[in-house]
Amino acid sequence: MNIFELIKYRRSIRKYEERQVDRNDLERIIEAGLYAPNAGGGQRSMIVAVRDPKQVETIGKMNLGKMDRSRLAGSYVSKEQPSIIDDPTIKSGFYGAPTVCVVFAQANFLYSIPDAFCCAENMVLAATALGISSCIIARGEETFDSAYGQQLMEQWGVPRGYVARCFVLLGYCKGDYPTEKPRRQGRYHIIEESKHK
Repeated sequence: MNIFELIKYRRSIRKYEERQVDRNDLERIIEAGLYAPNAGGGQRSMIVAVRDPKQVETIGKMNLGKMDRSRLAGSYVSKEQPSIIDDPTIKSGFYGAPTVCVVFAQANFLYSIPDAFCCAENMVLAATALGISSCIIARGEETFDSAYGQQLMEQWGVPRGYVARCFVLLGYCKGDYPTEKPRRQGRYHIIEESKHK
């Protein structure tokens, strides 16, 4: 699959098998994240991969607890892969993924959010190339905004002044892989050089 096919094939998966991601594949996905574009070449983002089921479940519930529905720009995501927006019975913001990667970045750096999401995008594309399903989840900073969250970050060796920006869920799709959604029209414009001066 070339890069354009890979981009079109990737889906956000919210139903996972219990099967764990292979450690070597995980390391390759993390490496892809570390090679993402980053402001000024500063390489400030940091990735922590959590594979302990109890910790994943606890942090997933913490993440769900920080969901602010008043700030949503829509009320429906997917019938095939429902989100917590679609199904209020879902108990974790991580949807049962066996591995969750937390992308941390400097809190006071102007470009830390773009850096983190570039890292996450590289990771989900690498995962797709390896036959691993994925989903990028937000609410990072809010998830760790508690004494327990700060304690976890300290245990994991996250430097002071860093915050979680996003999560990358990794696992294997439970059930059928979702079909492609049609693209909404009118989402780009190309401005050519003006012939009138």
